[in-house]
Amino acid sequence: MLKTEFEKLTVSSIKELLVDEVALDYLLWAQEDRRSSVRQLAQSYINKQKKLVKERQRIDGMYAFEEVFYNQGMYHVAGVDEVGRGPIAGPVTVAAVILPPHTCILGLNDSKKLSEQKREALYEEIQEKAIAISCVSYGPEIIDSLNIYEATRKAMYEAVSTLSVAPEVVLVDAMKLPNLTMPVESIIKGDSKSATIAAASIIAKVTRDRYMKSLEVEYPGYGFSIHKGYYTELHREALENQGVTPIHRRSFEPIKTLTGFAK
Repeated sequence: MLKTEFEKLTVSSIKELLVDEVALDYLLWAQEDRRSSVRQLAQSYINKQKKLVKERQRIDGMYAFEEVFYNQGMYHVAGVDEVGRGPIAGPVTVAAVILPPHTCILGLNDSKKLSEQKREALYEEIQEKAIAISCVSYGPEIIDSLNIYEATRKAMYEAVSTLSVAPEVVLVDAMKLPNLTMPVESIIKGDSKSATIAAASIIAKVTRDRYMKSLEVEYPGYGFSIHKGYYTELHREALENQGVTPIHRRSFEPIKTLTGFAK
């Protein structure tokens, strides 16, 4: 396309051109266009590309821990994270995820920092791009039998061992996993520092949240789709009005007091 042809295009046609990868000539012509609306489109495109570059750099930086092992020829690095240690109802859920080295998943972050809509979108992208994913949930019976810490660790061991591709290295958010035979690195706040742990946190969070929402049918009135099993005012009122359910953790207060649970 010649510049004279470009200048005859409508604003809406130029807007359709200024998406994704744009020919440099088109961008320069748009910046020089006599129409202010076209110049604004050009500036908007430039600003968007700057943000995209910055986001790609942030994501690339989240592979710093993985890169140490990639440089040693170990490419199957599994990130492991959990969700649901604090609630008084429902399971603790652990995910293990192996991503292809330096996979760019825009928006990837600690699941707690993301909106539900963003988590759901990233969940689908991770499922599509991951080399292997394993997700394990342990319910109240196991939690009450072992205690929440040991139940979480047991779930992490199972998640790692059931990956369809054996990991060469495991990166885990905070937890110690001394029984694993491969190298393990425990990273404090790893879900915001490591791409693979962040991916695991999203898989675990979405999986558990979907399950807690499904309990609305079996246990209406408890608000599990809202508080996901955490002890809120709504949850307290439901316990007072409807009592304890089989999915409540007997070893957690106030359920322990309400049921007289003794391990």
